[in-house]
Amino acid sequence: MVSEMTEANVSVLIVDDQPPYRGAARAVIRLTPGFEVVGEAETGEQAVELARDLQPDVVLMDINMPGINGIEAARQILAQRDSTCVILLSTYQADDLPADAVTIGAAAYVHKEDFGPQVVRDIWDARASA
Repeated sequence: MVSEMTEANVSVLIVDDQPPYRGAARAVIRLTPGFEVVGEAETGEQAVELARDLQPDVVLMDINMPGINGIEAARQILAQRDSTCVILLSTYQADDLPADAVTIGAAAYVHKEDFGPQVVRDIWDARASA
């Protein structure tokens, strides 16, 4: 039997302007034991508002969105609550990321093709043990 501590629900906010990718991210979170989706946003503005209201443990943040982009939304979310674990997601190669993507305080950058349950778990565990 797994302890309550191990299976405590980690709340996740998914932010992406493309419905198919939000659906894929939802599926990944469903396959990640102990994690649950508590909200979804399709713009950076919605993400900032939902993060303020829901106070998720993890925000999966697309970088390239209309309105304020994911980097600025992540910056605002972390300014509201710096304990939030922001994981930036994009199809950019790491070398092609905008310069401020690495300085805003996000826990990690993950290429969308590499995103999966073990990646989420590893980032969460690394942050928790830091």
